[in-house]
Amino acid sequence: MAKERLYLDYNATAPLLDEARAAMLDAMELPGNPSSVHEEGRRARAVIGRAREAVGRLCQVPSAQVTFSSGATEAANHLLTPDYRMGRAALRISRLFVSAVEHPAILSGGRFSPDQVTVLPVDAEGRLDLLALEQAFAGHDASSGQAMLALQLANNETGVIQPVRAAADIVKTHHGLMVVDAVQGAGRLDLSLEGLGADFLILSAHKMGGPKGIGALVSAGETLMPASLLRGGGQEKGHRGGTENLIGIAGFGAATEVAAAALAGITATGALRDRLEAGLRDLAPDVIIHGAGADRLANTSFFSLPGLKAETAQIAFDMEGMAVSAGSACSSGKIGLSHVLAAMGADADLGAIRVSLGRGHTTDDVARFLAAFGTINARRIARRANQAAA
Repeated sequence: MAKERLYLDYNATAPLLDEARAAMLDAMELPGNPSSVHEEGRRARAVIGRAREAVGRLCQVPSAQVTFSSGATEAANHLLTPDYRMGRAALRISRLFVSAVEHPAILSGGRFSPDQVTVLPVDAEGRLDLLALEQAFAGHDASSGQAMLALQLANNETGVIQPVRAAADIVKTHHGLMVVDAVQGAGRLDLSLEGLGADFLILSAHKMGGPKGIGALVSAGETLMPASLLRGGGQEKGHRGGTENLIGIAGFGAATEVAAAALAGITATGALRDRLEAGLRDLAPDVIIHGAGADRLANTSFFSLPGLKAETAQIAFDMEGMAVSAGSACSSGKIGLSHVLAAMGADADLGAIRVSLGRGHTTDDVARFLAAFGTINARRIARRANQAAA
């Protein structure tokens, strides 16, 4: 009998939670359009309202400051624009700063032109260089418009947690705006928008066990907002046109409630990750664990083995019945050089394997992974010995 597959790729997408599935099935039974004034429409609208409140609680803001989108990429493109409004007054953003290790949805610059985007360096652990940030904002010509920083809360590949609050203090000193990609933080880190010092957060449901294709941007208030990306019938207070994805939003809301409660168990997840990395070092003393010297997400390990390509290792793990990643899973299945490793000064040609744990993983799962790793590593050692002898 074939062994059940072991899924270790929660940073790519978390399996759909039972709670989210139940909420989605219930929403499927509602015939009304959320914008309709009759009872059926009001029932549908109430589902969206409850989900909006759940997301607001997660980020510790009023529900009115939550705008639903089709996912984090849409939210990023909505927020990364030169055109904002402060109430009725136009506000111009003339420069976007991003770190070199951002997700491609942020690195692409959204609606800014390429010549308006500046990439800031990171250190060897993948953390934003705060001195470079200070110099960048101090040197910005405010007469052309304000500056914006878009920074991830935690890296999707390494799990390294960025110094978001310190960066926000620098940005605010220079009267800039700050967008935080909090996609990897839900259920793993405190997402208080005020505590982070951000003007906006970006969230994605499927990273926290909700459905794919639904996300949100969360704002620090209702006065400052970007120009609409999708214009239409005035849904989402005119910020995002189009009939709301009722089923996806219902699942998002349910997953958000689970994510808010999941923080209590994050220490146990960290202990599993530490056990896994101790096993990696025992089996392969030359293993390189990227970002190990920085604060990281408790569920994430990103490692390289000298002499073994990441894509080769990924295929080997897959054949052993395990789903791991060779970096980000957001390139239509393509495996290419990791811009994150390159920015950290690591060997991007070699690549790295990402293991990301989640709800329900056990010490037995870690032991099973390490057994497969031992087999793969033994083949690597034998191959290198044969090459040396040739």
